[in-house]
Amino acid sequence: MATLKELRHERLRKLNELLKLGINPYPAVSNRTNSVLDILSNYDQFQNEVVVLAGRIQNIRKFGKISFVVIKDQDAKIQLFLEKDVLKSRDNNLDSSQIDYSLINLLDGGDFIEAKGLVSKTKTGEISILVESLRILTKTLRPLPTIQDGFSNKEERLRRRYVDINVNEDVKQRFIRRSKFWQNVREYLLKNNFIEINIPVLEHTTGGAEASPFITHMDSLNQDFYLRISHELPLKRLIGSGYERVFDIGPRFRNENYSDEHLPEHIAMESYMAYQNFDQAIDFYEDMLKSTIQSTWNKLEFKVKNFKINLDQKWPRISYPDILKEKFGVDVFHPDLAQMKEILANNKVILDGEINIPRAMDNLWKLIRKELAGPLWLLYEPVLISPLAKVDPKDPRLSLRFHPVFLGTEMGNGYAELNDPVDQLKRFIDQQKLRDSGDNEAQMLDIDFVEMLEYGMPPTCGWGISERIFWALEGVSAREGVPFPNLRYEIDKTTKSIYSEIFKKNG
Repeated sequence: MATLKELRHERLRKLNELLKLGINPYPAVSNRTNSVLDILSNYDQFQNEVVVLAGRIQNIRKFGKISFVVIKDQDAKIQLFLEKDVLKSRDNNLDSSQIDYSLINLLDGGDFIEAKGLVSKTKTGEISILVESLRILTKTLRPLPTIQDGFSNKEERLRRRYVDINVNEDVKQRFIRRSKFWQNVREYLLKNNFIEINIPVLEHTTGGAEASPFITHMDSLNQDFYLRISHELPLKRLIGSGYERVFDIGPRFRNENYSDEHLPEHIAMESYMAYQNFDQAIDFYEDMLKSTIQSTWNKLEFKVKNFKINLDQKWPRISYPDILKEKFGVDVFHPDLAQMKEILANNKVILDGEINIPRAMDNLWKLIRKELAGPLWLLYEPVLISPLAKVDPKDPRLSLRFHPVFLGTEMGNGYAELNDPVDQLKRFIDQQKLRDSGDNEAQMLDIDFVEMLEYGMPPTCGWGISERIFWALEGVSAREGVPFPNLRYEIDKTTKSIYSEIFKKNG
């Protein structure tokens, strides 16, 4: 069996032959008039019409004076019927990309071609194009592998996702659904009179979540900046500016380990609505999730791994203090750090660095949630672990915070936003003490945000989701759920051997 290097060498030979014949194998212009799906879906309209299609060659079968070529564009495949006596000869234009019948052997699977011809059907009823002229659009130098060829290694598929998408239709469709997912989120909010306002990715002080930030340096200001870990504080500044309903969809960055639920870089959405109360927010965002999921997957019932869920119901609500008391006997109002550490150790949870009460409590909840199929709402986390949320007027030890939970994880985060500048400053100071004691995920003191609150921000509810929802409902890990996950940079042996002169020069 030929190696990749040998196959590439043969394709280079064909490329050089094309060039010697004056054929441009990489023209700048395509004359495509229709997509393949247009033709397949509207055959009666196009029958006996001349169209120009373009796509990637899937296979070539040559039988003397006739050949069959299957091409595929983004959405569908179609058969091209080529006949030696019908296919137009080259006009000897040196800039031409035209291929005549005698040059079909210079084409390979994976090449992009353009075919002009009559829409018809074969005797077996297959919709085909009777080709009258053929052009090459792109000569490829590497053949696309298949799963049968061994392209099944997950690491390799993630590194060459452009190949993975080409050869795995399910992966291709996954990212179409991912696009629809965020489109549906956006449309729901716009329909409800929200304004989408993009906010900075680089921040002097970052906050809005418990996470370690990435740090970069801006030369023009000679200052360090953080890549945002959340959209929260800038969007709330916009509420203080006079907007009443705002949101942003875009990347956020958390300098943490990979897991099935986490990526250091991922897409998220946060939205804020002035004058919306706690119960209204829960109802609103439950409806948003149901609408988004239904519009993306055309269903509300899912079976993923060991979970089976039905989202088409009124989601029950549980209390954070109640469930920690029920599952582990932990009193969140009088937390015993030694007790919580013992429970975590007994459950084989290993945490790096300093373990404080908020961190221990959060990891106890994570032990509980991973067993919950849901859907449900988790409400009323202690103020101790919710530094940006308002207190519950019925119990000032608790916050007006809410999380949707299903498939064993939290699928969002929302709360009635704290708008008391004095209380906010106190909580920021408490968080800064945690940072100073070694908790790199505690929130930073953002005095500018406190200043904004002193000018006044109306009662507001906020809400955020990430693409974790998408990954979970697709039943894939975080890395599998994005097109190009960040991986350790590597160059394989074959590539090094192909470009050996370059790598010699660069050590």
